[in-house]
Amino acid sequence: MLYEVEVNDGGNSPLALDRVFDLLEDPRPINRVVTANLSGEDAWCQVTGWDDDGPCQAMAALAEDSGDGVILLVYGGSEGIRLKADDDTATWDLDNSGQWGEPCLMLDKATNYS
Repeated sequence: MLYEVEVNDGGNSPLALDRVFDLLEDPRPINRVVTANLSGEDAWCQVTGWDDDGPCQAMAALAEDSGDGVILLVYGGSEGIRLKADDDTATWDLDNSGQWGEPCLMLDKATNYS
């Protein structure tokens, strides 16, 4: 199943992205993922999708990536995804320097998430 990730650069994501992925399974809702944090270390992070109105559901699915083989694709809304430390209890906020935005994540297929 082909799925287009189209992300506008703006308040959340520093980069625009328009890329088509071949999903190998139905996408699932995701709230946490192991990925590089603000210190560059792999750790559990909270994740949400981000669109024009703010937070929305983030999704994950195994996907075929022409350059990397099978990956775990984590994607969200029209402005990508937003991440923060797993123990951060602050609300999602573009002005919070402890949070960061990405267009999407293309991770190793064995990456832990929930």
